[in-house]
Amino acid sequence: MHYVLVSSCLLGNPVRYDGRSVPRGDAVLDRWLAEGRVVGVCPEVAGGMPIPRPPAEIQPGSDAPAVLAGRARVVAVTGDDVTAQFVHGAREALAAAQARGIRVAVLKEGSPSCGSGYVYDGNFSGSRQPGLGVTAALLRGAGLQVFSENQWAEAGDCVAALEAEDGR
Repeated sequence: MHYVLVSSCLLGNPVRYDGRSVPRGDAVLDRWLAEGRVVGVCPEVAGGMPIPRPPAEIQPGSDAPAVLAGRARVVAVTGDDVTAQFVHGAREALAAAQARGIRVAVLKEGSPSCGSGYVYDGNFSGSRQPGLGVTAALLRGAGLQVFSENQWAEAGDCVAALEAEDGR
């Protein structure tokens, strides 16, 4: 059985920056939970950040690979540099995935940690830009397939394909 890494907030846990969760309600996730294949992770909490915490964004004009390479920062709306916590949390998420041989992750879209299609532009203006969060970038770089909570069906198909390959 293939395990799947899932953002803890998508599992109903109140770990988001604002202390809330994201409402659950997808048949693929429900099936995975019943099968015991979900490994929950909140990279920001794993990186030592509190709940709640000030919103944070990757600095304007930069991206997650630059953060991971030490050429860019993640900054809270307060001005505090939280790069170390984001990188540490990303590494913890990768370690959790590697410990279980996980090859698929479903992460919270838009998050500076977990975004897989877009993140915010670093100006705390609410403007989105295409890109990855720090954890999503690290996981993809390690070969995981990373999906957002808007792609449960695609993630389910990916897991099914991996299991079909294993059955050959």
